[in-house]
Amino acid sequence: MNSVFDLDYFFAAFPQILPYLPVTLLIAFSAMAFGLVIGTGAALIRIYRIPVLRQLATLYISFIRGTPLLVQIYLAYYGIPKLLQYLNAQIGTDIDANRVPALVFVIFSCAVNIGAYLSEAIRSALLSIDRGQAEAAYSIGMTPFQAMRRIILPQALAVALPNLGNSFISLIKDTSLAFLIAVVDIMAAAKIAGGRSLRFFELYLAVAVIYWLVCILVEIGMRRWEAYLTRGRRDITA
Repeated sequence: MNSVFDLDYFFAAFPQILPYLPVTLLIAFSAMAFGLVIGTGAALIRIYRIPVLRQLATLYISFIRGTPLLVQIYLAYYGIPKLLQYLNAQIGTDIDANRVPALVFVIFSCAVNIGAYLSEAIRSALLSIDRGQAEAAYSIGMTPFQAMRRIILPQALAVALPNLGNSFISLIKDTSLAFLIAVVDIMAAAKIAGGRSLRFFELYLAVAVIYWLVCILVEIGMRRWEAYLTRGRRDITA
């Protein structure tokens, strides 16, 4: 007779799921890296009020924040191949959309999604830095790019880090949507194993534990990084 909860199978589920954890982490770290680039670019465009690009950045942020990530994944999954087909017809390229791994669409969607949220965190962090520091950098001969890279961004990073950490944790959990377009991550592995054993509860509980532990490790890492950056700022102002 089947028990309500099979503890032995719960522990046996981990070896079935953990081999796919690198896929989940690859999506999360790749999307976060690209998202930081997108978010920083959008934040700088809005801060410096670059014509046209500022309006496009505002529209991008509004659209991403106003639509679910799942819809964005589907738009990328079904829309990018159509775009590639259009380019093939217009400029004579020969790009086979069917050869693009589904993993690429997930990373793209997550990066674009997280970039919109990171842009607001980065923009507020940059605006929190005293403008007098930039003016002091200009007075000693630094270019705006040098002042931003050497003076403003390091301080803004310390301010934005808590929000960046929270966004990264949310991103890790959002990767669970990847299995909907046939990317085999830990959620897909649990679904496949559940189809064989019909022990979905034990498998999804194991998945929850794995996500929980990964997020705890990220929280610990972020706290230590924040403490290091904060200590550096205290040392400078001391």
